[in-house]
Amino acid sequence: MRKIFCATLVAASLFASTSCENWLDVNTNPNGPDRLEQPDLFMPQIQAALGVGVQWDGMYVGHYIQNWAQITEQYTFDWHGSPQSDANATLWRNVYSYMGVNLSNMIENAERNRKYDFAGVGYIMRAWGWQLLTDYHGEIIVSQAFEPGRTSFDYDPQPFVYEEIQRLLEMGIENLERTDGLSQAESGLSEADYIYEGDREKWKKLAYGLLARNAHRLTNKSSYDPNVVIGYLDKSLASSADDAFIRFEGTISNNTSFFGPLRNNLPSKRQTDFVVGLLGGEEPVLNPVLSDPAVTDPLYEGEHLRDPRITAMLAPSPVDNKYRGITPGAGIAEWTIDSGLRPNTFYNTTTGNAVTPTTGQVYFFGNAEPFPLMTYAELQFVRAEAEWIKAGNTASANALTAYRNGVSSHIDFARQYAADKTLYDQRMAEYVASEELMPTTTAGLTLSKIMLQKYIATWGWGFFETWSDMRRYHYDSEVYKGFQIPQTLVTVNEGKPVYRGVPRFNSEYMWNKAALDAIGGNNPDYHTYEMWFSKPE
Repeated sequence: MRKIFCATLVAASLFASTSCENWLDVNTNPNGPDRLEQPDLFMPQIQAALGVGVQWDGMYVGHYIQNWAQITEQYTFDWHGSPQSDANATLWRNVYSYMGVNLSNMIENAERNRKYDFAGVGYIMRAWGWQLLTDYHGEIIVSQAFEPGRTSFDYDPQPFVYEEIQRLLEMGIENLERTDGLSQAESGLSEADYIYEGDREKWKKLAYGLLARNAHRLTNKSSYDPNVVIGYLDKSLASSADDAFIRFEGTISNNTSFFGPLRNNLPSKRQTDFVVGLLGGEEPVLNPVLSDPAVTDPLYEGEHLRDPRITAMLAPSPVDNKYRGITPGAGIAEWTIDSGLRPNTFYNTTTGNAVTPTTGQVYFFGNAEPFPLMTYAELQFVRAEAEWIKAGNTASANALTAYRNGVSSHIDFARQYAADKTLYDQRMAEYVASEELMPTTTAGLTLSKIMLQKYIATWGWGFFETWSDMRRYHYDSEVYKGFQIPQTLVTVNEGKPVYRGVPRFNSEYMWNKAALDAIGGNNPDYHTYEMWFSKPE
């Protein structure tokens, strides 16, 4: 019997439209595929699983870092989460299931068929999944993850996971550098790769960027070496042309961005007063954190300069087209219903109802807008911080250069989403000419500016990177000026902030309770346990 197999698996349908153009005999087992000779069939859904996991769980992590807040008061995910829910554990499912053995088989068969570029990307994808998962959940299952016949799985400590990530990334680079296998044209990677379209050099740069992320997490450790991080960055993304995005067609729900209006997953969320303050919005933000009192706005005479990115990234209020946010925990009720001052949704609607595919959106919250996974701007802020630490926790010329590169790169990126590009350019000219905002000497650079500008550059997509940063600095309000932990936390927090997401309920709390006991995972305040990577050591 021939087994019919199509490349459009469940996860891939979320990101890419892939047609079943060929019927393939891929197995000897009449009940299922057991010999996967075509790794190019599995790359799209593996990449899709990673991307949708970032977006789905990022929707919840976005509350912890105050990218956005819920319109209802005291929303659970503002500072907790629920161990009895799978809502915020999609990345867990996708890394272990949708990627899982499929990725192992893809790597094995790629190596068997001398498709070393596929194998290289496969190792990088595996490392990337582990990095995201451990940054989110802390202890995870790695060494026993895909052992056949196991019914329970022990958790590995973060130091082990971090070393394994490094090993896999180095293997990925090694395979991408091999010249004894099939060429890019022969391997089929160009057609299967929805991130870089088979470009080996860009994948190598991304791998070095991931190595930099991995090494830079450990700034609180005595073993941290900024020179190692900088060395990785020297080989990573060289410009915005190397940015990594996942692509969408945006025609039907199955090939549309998870954050697009057609999927309609963000209607109950609004931008926070914290991010509005960083970009110079309206009340209740009276004194924007990143501002220059000497520069006035070209649109509002006598008022402070708005960051040019505000109109590209955030949603206005319908009554006056100005930018406001809501306070986490307070909900939308802080703005009266009839005032017209409530900020719109990210689809530029007043409510989450009747959202259609043609609704105008802000930033990359569109149906077909590519979603960032790593950017040059982000890595420039990593470099700026590493150079700051290298100089003895003070400004240096190298840190200043990286800071300016990061800000300029992200301002250029955001411009494409600005409705009024003339106004954007006017504000941009004022912004980049400001010594306060874009210092030309080291005297004007602070650690807070580096981290807040990185926050802006990763807003709406770099959820796990931002949260890792905030946890490294233990939510320090001197670093993240204007950021406030909600005054009222759920009882089980015992007054402590969130430091990790709980594992997936349907696999771990249902079937792996003994292993959870070993790490304290069944304790009601487990989500407040500090991460290994953020602890001083």
